[in-house]
Amino acid sequence: MKKNLTTELIITEAQNFAKRESKINHVDLLGITDGKAVGTYIEHRFKSHLSTLYHVNIGNSARGIDLPDENINTDIKVTSYKQPQSSCPFKSPSQKIFGLGYNLLVFIYKKEDKRDFCKLDFINCTFISKERTADYTTTKRIIEMLKDDANKADLVGYFVDKNIPGDEIVYDQLADTLLQRKPVQGYLTISNALQWRLQYTRVMALKNTIDGVVNYDSQE
Repeated sequence: MKKNLTTELIITEAQNFAKRESKINHVDLLGITDGKAVGTYIEHRFKSHLSTLYHVNIGNSARGIDLPDENINTDIKVTSYKQPQSSCPFKSPSQKIFGLGYNLLVFIYKKEDKRDFCKLDFINCTFISKERTADYTTTKRIIEMLKDDANKADLVGYFVDKNIPGDEIVYDQLADTLLQRKPVQGYLTISNALQWRLQYTRVMALKNTIDGVVNYDSQE
């Protein structure tokens, strides 16, 4: 009988999945060098595994997040260890300061083909709660500024200096919000672009020292 899925179970299942999948031959990926194809393959296998055990709504990453149920609210990202990053839709500049609005489950793999054997070594698997999905440097600096009694003009000046996406109206609204609500320290690196570029090197290195970021490292 299927159980209800929780974020705690997602973390456990992801870690077990990473261990298990690192040991088998992924023959369908032999000779495949397209990172997107590898990522789609891994996502499909993990979501299929969850579907066999749990009541879960599987979303479509092209239209939204992968696990959209309100109590789950998690997007799955798969990326190579060579450059651990991915993209996600830009919705609002506030995402860089207050987070993406959903959790992230990140699989970071190393692929190696040897004759007729394809090995996927999941060197890291990290769950990042939505509260920790803002940009590290941006939130760190804003927290420091607010601690030093920054005013609205100071905050708007910072947005302009750092080219935060938006116009004067957006900057004013962001500054007003920040003066009422301090952001939580984020741990992603989010690059400005038509799509956000998310980089995971920092969260990989946290090694379970921060609430809201859970790491599994196969090298340990």
